[in-house]
Amino acid sequence: MIKTPWGEQLKARLGPRCFEGAFLSLYTTYKVGGPAQVLAFPETADELRLVLNTAREAKVPLTMLGLGSNILASDGGVPGIVCCTRGMRGIERAGETITARAGSALDEVAEAAASAGLSGMEKLSGIPGSVGGAVWMNAGAFGQETFDCLIDVQVMDAAGAVKTFKKSELKPSYRKVEGLAGFLVLSARWALKAGDAAALKEIRAGILSQRAVKQPLEYPSAGSVFKRPQGDFASRLIDVCGLKGFSIGGAQVSPKHAGFIVNTGGATASDVYALIKKVIAEVKGKTGVELELEQILLGDFQDAR
Repeated sequence: MIKTPWGEQLKARLGPRCFEGAFLSLYTTYKVGGPAQVLAFPETADELRLVLNTAREAKVPLTMLGLGSNILASDGGVPGIVCCTRGMRGIERAGETITARAGSALDEVAEAAASAGLSGMEKLSGIPGSVGGAVWMNAGAFGQETFDCLIDVQVMDAAGAVKTFKKSELKPSYRKVEGLAGFLVLSARWALKAGDAAALKEIRAGILSQRAVKQPLEYPSAGSVFKRPQGDFASRLIDVCGLKGFSIGGAQVSPKHAGFIVNTGGATASDVYALIKKVIAEVKGKTGVELELEQILLGDFQDAR
């Protein structure tokens, strides 16, 4: 039963893809987070526009969620509408061009490109986020970034109008992109180069193997917690401060890779947030470097310990 008129309006259109009070711990890779007031799963641009218009007309917050990585959702939940794009999936290839919808997994795009013998995205293998999130933050790894081979991005503005940004109209940099504020990503298109599929799949396999060896994939996490400091690595700084393995509640600085915070079982968002603050304070105090959070906070953390 939806308790708000605007929630009822949305459910009337989306049916079972709209419900109230769903715990975000079910939809985030940290496996923490309280209830969304209303959680909606649009599958088309028209349905996304409906969600956008509903939030605007009801004057309630709209929070976008992809595959739930790189975010920390508050234990208190998130008010308004949480719009999850994971139903907006689809990858298409035309020659040496690949187009993917916002809810597609970036790793699936990397796999499709490598399998098709198209070079330029294979080192993005294993990144856990969606295409929309990857575009929004210019996700990257192993010297390759989302924007390297990008042609353009299709977006929706606050009024529901669809437009396309060419790569040259945006300003990508390390883990951020100027020019996308106020827009919702619908899809992205890349121009890749012909290569040997077997060799590209071997590179992809090697990347996935390195991730399995070096990263704590056996526990829930949300990827790298902090941005890379200029000329250094967050993981190194955290390690030299003696914080590897340090825990607060069920949240732990991974003993395997200090750049990750993991949920060892029963962690709350408050545990993770308290550990983030502890790491920032210790690294600042002992090295003078102030770590910058890469992960995005959803909901209220002011009352977190």
